[in-house]
Amino acid sequence: MVRFEGGGAGFATFRGSCVNEPVHIPVLADEVATLLGGSGGISRPDGWIVDATLGAGGHSATLLERFPGVRVLGTDQDPQILDVARERLEPFQDRVRLERSRISELSRTLRKLRLPRPIGLLMDLGASSLQLDRPERGFSFQTDGPLDMRMDPERERTAADIVNTWDEGDLADLFFHEGGEGRARRIASEIVRNRRRVAFRRTGALAELVSQVYGRSGGRVHPATKVFQALRRAVHQEGDELLQGLAAADWWLADGGVLAVISFHSGEDGVVKRFLREGEASDRWDALTKKPITASHKEGRRNPRSRSAMLRGGVRRRKAGEPVGEPLGGEGVPPA
Repeated sequence: MVRFEGGGAGFATFRGSCVNEPVHIPVLADEVATLLGGSGGISRPDGWIVDATLGAGGHSATLLERFPGVRVLGTDQDPQILDVARERLEPFQDRVRLERSRISELSRTLRKLRLPRPIGLLMDLGASSLQLDRPERGFSFQTDGPLDMRMDPERERTAADIVNTWDEGDLADLFFHEGGEGRARRIASEIVRNRRRVAFRRTGALAELVSQVYGRSGGRVHPATKVFQALRRAVHQEGDELLQGLAAADWWLADGGVLAVISFHSGEDGVVKRFLREGEASDRWDALTKKPITASHKEGRRNPRSRSAMLRGGVRRRKAGEPVGEPLGGEGVPPA
């Protein structure tokens, strides 16, 4: 069993042609390294680790620095973020391979590359700081920008499409179930009433409407936080992406390989918890975290976004008779 004592990620400054601002090490970086560094029950892991949500490459850089025997396959659906990560990870040369891929396309990507079974797989769910902090990407309720929210520019549906076309009941259900928004019905009603006059195209207009529903008394957290979270999850079908990522981990990880998942949403954390619990019942997984690991007070002060982060991990245990080589038959997806 892996134990965690203290920890908490710091931050590093990275400046290059792709970005001219500091890039913070992702949340729970030390704890993730402790989990994945114990892959296969050894203290010096040797093999491929898949960072399925590469972002700016902070988690991968930490793993590559600490474990000389590790190689990283980094995948991300956002081409802009991949450019940042490529420059950040360039010093590690042939120990890194980057591919543009959604989590749901991970099995296809691994099949194409014909890599040995990974000893670790990381999913850091949610949006990157580089996406949240760039108004032109449409994720921010703090600064006005286009109501977009697409990480992958090839996705057809934007946040504006959802806000302007979904009926009132569907919007209310989205805000409540995917965002935990207690005033979901009233916000949905106000959106439908206002969009009859003019469509919502900017983040500022939507954030202002939600603030008006709250009477500008939303407390320390911005009133639009949960609505924007729900819209982002819908744009990227994040629930389905997570399920397919977990299925890929179950199919591809080597015996003793470690899965680490960081979530920022209680529903996502519940999905991961149930996946590991059911895996233990079938003798396919050993959970490493009975409760989610959260950020230390020190990290929470440095990076407020880390305060809602929840990390869970598990070890894949392959029983006699399960495939042991590269799973190259069929379509490269787990059986139902």
